[in-house]
Amino acid sequence: QVQLVASGGGLVQAGGSLRLSCTASGDTLCISTMGWYRQAPGKERELVANITRLGTQYYGDSVKARFTISRDHGKNTVYLQMNSLKFEDTAVYYCNAERDPYYCTGPPIVYWGKGSLVTVSS
Repeated sequence: QVQLVASGGGLVQAGGSLRLSCTASGDTLCISTMGWYRQAPGKERELVANITRLGTQYYGDSVKARFTISRDHGKNTVYLQMNSLKFEDTAVYYCNAERDPYYCTGPPIVYWGKGSLVTVSS
């Protein structure tokens, strides 16, 4: 099992910055990719960014050049630095982690943390 605890959401003005953190505990050696999704009111959940165990990063088109994902393996923590925030970035942000059978026996599993609300005022 993997538990994810996220922090860092809040209210910010457009153009401002926030940093989200998500710390994993439990079977952390089984985790390959960690990332962030978001869900705005009335919209489907979408991938914001993720980062593999080897550091390969992916960003959704709407956040490229504004958001940066990073990972501290020693702290089992993934960060999402969000700069130049826009009103349309307002959403509940969810951290996730993927259990990979390459690292541990057993089936692949996706774990989710509780959402962190990010509100950007225009």
